[in-house]
Amino acid sequence: MVMPKDSFHEAIQQEVVDSWKALVESMERSLAMLERGIEEAEMMTGICTPKWCVATENVMDELNNRISSISEPRWSSEEDSERIRSLKKRLHDCYARYKAVSKSTD
Repeated sequence: MVMPKDSFHEAIQQEVVDSWKALVESMERSLAMLERGIEEAEMMTGICTPKWCVATENVMDELNNRISSISEPRWSSEEDSERIRSLKKRLHDCYARYKAVSKSTD
């Protein structure tokens, strides 16, 4: 079955946007897990071992790389752009909280 050109492009655009949104949702869930881990560390100083610090830094670096590499489809909305900005701000805030927690172990 051959689809009309407009339908073909619309189908591709929708597929790209849906995939992009799934990726962003995954990053949001991952960041939420990181936030919970840092929150626990703020409450329990014994969790902040050198091994925990290295693992947390690795996770933050990986999330930063992934979030920074997300390019928005040209068909995305302003709301979608805001989600990326929000992820970047949340990660920045996580890093600041992590640094405060990690300094308490020195």
